[in-house]
Amino acid sequence: MSNNEFKVNRQNFRIVKKDNENLLFHVPTTSLFEIDETNEKLLNRLDNKESKITDFSKEELVELEKLNIIGNIEKQEYIEVKNFPATTLILNVASGCNLSCTYCYKADLTTLKNSGNMSFETATAAIEQLYAGAANQKVYNVTFFGGEPLSNFALIKEVTTFAVKFFKEKNALVDFTMTTNATLLTKEIIEFLKAFKFGITISIDGPKAIHNKTRLTNAGTGSYETVRKKVEMLLSLYNDRPIGARVTLTRGVTQIEEIWDHLYNELKFTEVGFAPATASDNAMFNLSEFELLKVFEGFKEMGEKYINSALKDEFNGFSNLHRLLGDIHAGRKKKLPCGAGVGLLSVSYDGNFDLCHRFTGSDFGNFGNIKTGLDKPKLSNFIEKRLNKKDGDCSTCHIRNLCAGGCYHESYIRYNDPTKAVLHYCDIMRDWIDFGLYAYSKIRNNNPKFFDLYFKEEKGDVNGLI
Repeated sequence: MSNNEFKVNRQNFRIVKKDNENLLFHVPTTSLFEIDETNEKLLNRLDNKESKITDFSKEELVELEKLNIIGNIEKQEYIEVKNFPATTLILNVASGCNLSCTYCYKADLTTLKNSGNMSFETATAAIEQLYAGAANQKVYNVTFFGGEPLSNFALIKEVTTFAVKFFKEKNALVDFTMTTNATLLTKEIIEFLKAFKFGITISIDGPKAIHNKTRLTNAGTGSYETVRKKVEMLLSLYNDRPIGARVTLTRGVTQIEEIWDHLYNELKFTEVGFAPATASDNAMFNLSEFELLKVFEGFKEMGEKYINSALKDEFNGFSNLHRLLGDIHAGRKKKLPCGAGVGLLSVSYDGNFDLCHRFTGSDFGNFGNIKTGLDKPKLSNFIEKRLNKKDGDCSTCHIRNLCAGGCYHESYIRYNDPTKAVLHYCDIMRDWIDFGLYAYSKIRNNNPKFFDLYFKEEKGDVNGLI
């Protein structure tokens, strides 16, 4: 810095004001600080473009430089990716489904009659390759996906038994999870899932009128009554782990609180998570810009309810905010939007390694298969391109370490380039994460024990039978 001027690194901090909360978010460390009157004045002076270095004391300058709020911005060196220590494996055990949800993104989806089903040999080879790529870890996860995974329940039973024995021999634990539309659940299946402590997520879009708009059977009729009946049976028999509902919000559907109330208070799901459709293959199902704004306003209204519950030591099941608070609480600094290709591997029913389950069957291409192995050079090239890309304003955005550019698949559908950041709702995401920072501070200041109750590592989540 010269004697008369200095560089303010505005991309490294963010002032968040709401109600009585006055916060400084330090972007490089994902840390949140309260700002007193003295420090607020200091930051306001920083924002004055006519300020000079002589306007600040040596002590003030030292602290600001330590936080890299002033001074030379740290140069971003090229990041190489050579290792892929994935511990999560997504097995797309079937391409067939007994529903025909109008917004489904699965490119290889077909009916149960024409389903491509994964073989036992493919599944076990994938598990062996998962371990070979990340040996000697304590916990591994195997996720069953589809189509509708329960249409290939015979394979799920075989693979689960194999995985228990396989990982036991490696002195490791294995955790099983599954996403299902619930329609094929039986008491026998539920007892099996209980025995191996599966984590279960149910795809359901809300009350009957909303759910039946898009979640149709192959015959074109609504599936709500069947799904509700099966969900009620599941929740009455299974209390070993929390069971969550996953809601897809499509055009015309913005009733956040109504959907949450039905799924959480009436059907009694433990968690309810919402996925706004903004980049569907079929544009007619994408939320309009106005609807997307309305959805996130609904998120913030639900967020206030979450805060009020948290102040009473209660969790209200709104998982969108819960997961964001988990990232803030852990001080996570994301360089990539998710673990696809690095922390997790996805295998299609015929054995191809896909970037994630969303790309299975798409024309994007794969990264090798179980016979030839993971194509590490190709995967390295892809991940490095995303890691080192200077896309839009991401490098100077204050949520860059909590967003990391957004979902690969959304970018692929929207821009035909999964390495490109999802730029079409950046302002909305910034506003939502600012709300999360406010929510975290308010709960932390008024009831810090909430984080000890609901954000500690959950014990018993991994299969205890091994």
